[in-house]
Amino acid sequence: QVQLVESGGGLVQAGGSLRLSCVVSGRSFSSYAMGWFRQAPGKEREFVAAITWNGGTTYYADSVKGRFTISRNNVKNTVYLQMNSLKPEDTAVYYCAADRTPWTTATHIQGEYDYWGQGTQVTVSS
Repeated sequence: QVQLVESGGGLVQAGGSLRLSCVVSGRSFSSYAMGWFRQAPGKEREFVAAITWNGGTTYYADSVKGRFTISRNNVKNTVYLQMNSLKPEDTAVYYCAADRTPWTTATHIQGEYDYWGQGTQVTVSS
């Protein structure tokens, strides 16, 4: 069973930065497209960013473009989300997700992802 474990969340002031990490178990991480999603209180979970299996292509929601950066290290089985210039509206539980279809393109569609982490809380104070 593939497991995803997020870390790096916390409380930060507006304008600050956080770096989220997601470690993925198993031997096939390097073939997975990976995504980050978030869910704010009372709202549906939404797409944040995604990256292809080799890191060659990245995608971002308009709301985070220019502030967040997704990256990966296939040796460490880890995907990252660097979040800069944080805003109170970025407050949410952040989830990483893996698409187990080998070497497929990354997507913003939640249903395409097969494995999910438990989430890490990010709170941005004004």
